[in-house]
Amino acid sequence: MSNLNSITVQSISGVTNLKREYITVNNKDAPIIELYIKNHENKLFIPIVKDEITWETSRKDSPSKLSFTVLKDNIISFNEGSAVIFKFNGKGVFYGFVFEKTRDKEHHIKVTAYDQTRYLKNKHTYIYKNKTASELVKMISADFGIITGNIQDTKYKIGLRIEDNTPLMDIIQFALSETCLNTGNIFTMYDDFGKLALCDLNTLRINDMMINGNSTQNFDYKTTIDSNVYNKIVLYKDIDKQRQFFISQDKYHINRWGLLQSVEQLNDGDNPTNKANVMLSLFNRISRTLTLKNVLGDLRLRAGAIVYCYFNLGDIILNKLMLVENAKHKFSNQEYTVDLLVSGFEY
Repeated sequence: MSNLNSITVQSISGVTNLKREYITVNNKDAPIIELYIKNHENKLFIPIVKDEITWETSRKDSPSKLSFTVLKDNIISFNEGSAVIFKFNGKGVFYGFVFEKTRDKEHHIKVTAYDQTRYLKNKHTYIYKNKTASELVKMISADFGIITGNIQDTKYKIGLRIEDNTPLMDIIQFALSETCLNTGNIFTMYDDFGKLALCDLNTLRINDMMINGNSTQNFDYKTTIDSNVYNKIVLYKDIDKQRQFFISQDKYHINRWGLLQSVEQLNDGDNPTNKANVMLSLFNRISRTLTLKNVLGDLRLRAGAIVYCYFNLGDIILNKLMLVENAKHKFSNQEYTVDLLVSGFEY
């Protein structure tokens, strides 16, 4: 590990206020689908959209993405960095910025926009001690001009940590992962229509919906012990040039699957025995994922949400709450559907 223990900023040149302007659009006469683009001259446009609009969310590591194709006319004018606002049935869905434009010979412009968590791909160096993940999120957001909303207290404090030239998203995800591995509590960070939110899974639980064969066009069901499945956890730390090991294992599953071992070094502040037991409870299970095709659309079905599912999957009857890992919403004049990747159930 690096012996770095402090950071000094010696010079700053050309710094301005980092925070992007937050725009509000209220159009009572707007149709079901609302899409607005605000350019750098503060002009607001309602673009003519070709084909469908897609909104994609992922539970980890990726910003939400809005994709659409604009028909170029003599009026609309926008550039990379222009703000994009998308609403459906009056509900704010996506607030972000244009990052990519692709034109064809018909002057159709394919646009890719990301929410503000895209800026968490920036790299930086941080040294912190005894901070919770939520405190870390607030600190990074303040430093990089990220607008925050509801940031729930994650409570678990992480010991001394040095992050050297690391993507901001990775810094935050490490803190959330450590919180989960030491407490069993899973938190999700996402952009809530232009404001960064951090909450536990129960906050996004959908209680009045059940997804089944009637609401889904098709599904793919996968079981595996080949990835992120372990029946023996070995944690270690070095004290006075001696290495100490802490082990938690399940002999029953070792006999069934063979030995699947994970070895990790303990971090400052970890409770070794507790962490080993929590990790075994999280990873000592068959990994099961369900990809659902063309589910009836609902804006609450975003990554990080928990939804009740009922399916006859052949080897089991799935009848429980599931965690949405990825969601791709597809909006058009004719229909609104969503493709989902859900996980988190046991046999």
